[in-house]
Amino acid sequence: MPIVRSSDAVTHELHGARFVSHAGSRTGSRQLCAWRGEIPPGTRAPAHTVDREEILHLLDGELVVTLDGRTDRVTAGDTLIINPGATLTVENHSDRTAVSWVTSSIGLEAELADGTRIAPPWAR
Repeated sequence: MPIVRSSDAVTHELHGARFVSHAGSRTGSRQLCAWRGEIPPGTRAPAHTVDREEILHLLDGELVVTLDGRTDRVTAGDTLIINPGATLTVENHSDRTAVSWVTSSIGLEAELADGTRIAPPWAR
């Protein structure tokens, strides 16, 4: 039974947020990856379009999320389903760090508005 200890998680930082990778090909997963996202107050992640489904569950805090042009407030306990081809922007307007748990398929990639493609290491 593969167990990934919290001390074995790998941390990455991008656009002011922290991504703590717990499950992926590096840890023995064959299809799925999962990470904890930590979005500090005042952070605004750039709009990006994902090529695979992503499930974001907010564990703590609140975020303002724009998904395909529709903006909603997401609070702790809410789950956001991001379908392939959807464009997403995440902002933290609050005074505390928002913490999420995200799951997707290994190999997830995103495209920024300027056409730059990102293959995040936490999704490998």
